[in-house]
Amino acid sequence: MAVTVYSTPSCGYCRKLKDYFKENKVPFSDYNVADDMRRAEEMVKKSGQMGVPVVDINGTVIVGFNKAQIDKALKL
Repeated sequence: MAVTVYSTPSCGYCRKLKDYFKENKVPFSDYNVADDMRRAEEMVKKSGQMGVPVVDINGTVIVGFNKAQIDKALKL
């Protein structure tokens, strides 16, 4: 399973999302879009959004920390 998180260091919901993945032992790649413009552009292309967090779970793109959508995409 491929899980990618696009986040910024100052985003509280980003921290909650990453903590949630850690608690549920979900491995993920984390990209700081504040420092990495290439990843920021990739995030906007995938989501159409500038806001974080954005998570891509096997091609399912979810904007924000929407636990119900995340659990469904992860099949938890």
